[in-house]
Amino acid sequence: MTSINPSAQSGAASSVGHIEEEDFPEDPKGIAAIGAAGLSLSRAAKAQYSVFVQTLYYTFRGNRRPGAIIQQCYEIGNRSLVFLCIVMGFMGMILTYQAGIQVQRVVPDLNLLGATFLELIVRDIAASICALMLATRVGAGIAAEIGSMVVTEQVDALRMTAADPIDYLIKPRFVASTIMTIMCVVIAGGVSILTGIWTGKMFFGISAETFINWSLVDWGDVIVGVTKCFAYGAAIPVVSGYCGLSTFGGSEGVGWATTRAVVNSSLAVIILNFFISGAGYLIFG
Repeated sequence: MTSINPSAQSGAASSVGHIEEEDFPEDPKGIAAIGAAGLSLSRAAKAQYSVFVQTLYYTFRGNRRPGAIIQQCYEIGNRSLVFLCIVMGFMGMILTYQAGIQVQRVVPDLNLLGATFLELIVRDIAASICALMLATRVGAGIAAEIGSMVVTEQVDALRMTAADPIDYLIKPRFVASTIMTIMCVVIAGGVSILTGIWTGKMFFGISAETFINWSLVDWGDVIVGVTKCFAYGAAIPVVSGYCGLSTFGGSEGVGWATTRAVVNSSLAVIILNFFISGAGYLIFG
């Protein structure tokens, strides 16, 4: 009958334990942090979706405050129009000049430069660039204004008077942003077309009659561009309003909410651009 050496048995047990510890290490803190961030992101997405649904509900069933939407149209549209026109004016010059330089390296014929430029402006560039600019200006303003009301307990006072903050604060901005985004995009897009015509004439000798070529623009491009305008105009006030309502603390919290509003609104614009563009190419080609 064989005997087992206790020291050898303990050594074997320790070696087995060592192997098990190497094969199954403890959960590091990094994985827990990633999981916590994912849960926080999912909760924020759910809360933003809830704000969007309530905003849609109050748009049709909420209280009517005369002049509230008109005032927000002025704040969102009129005060942003000059800024958007300047940005899109430079974008028209940059796109035309860079596209012309690249095309000249391949073919000397620039007759379709204007047609391609107009298709890009109508389908994507005008709506997306204007929306990103509105996310920085309008989104930051909405988050700062609502966040200041939260930290000064004005939002709590609204709840005490049976006024829903989403109906009172976010709905007018939602309706105004949806209306004024498409109007600002049309005007700023027209400015970019004018600067594109000027650039084509000055640097490449393309006449205005040749540049204004709508042959590549069809109804699919128009529908996709208008859909982007409505989607961006709806997303910016909802995301920014949620960031404002979720403010906590003092002035530091308001600053953090403003930063989150700009980042999240810009990210929403880019994500919506991806999905709407993909759906547009699948439907219209």
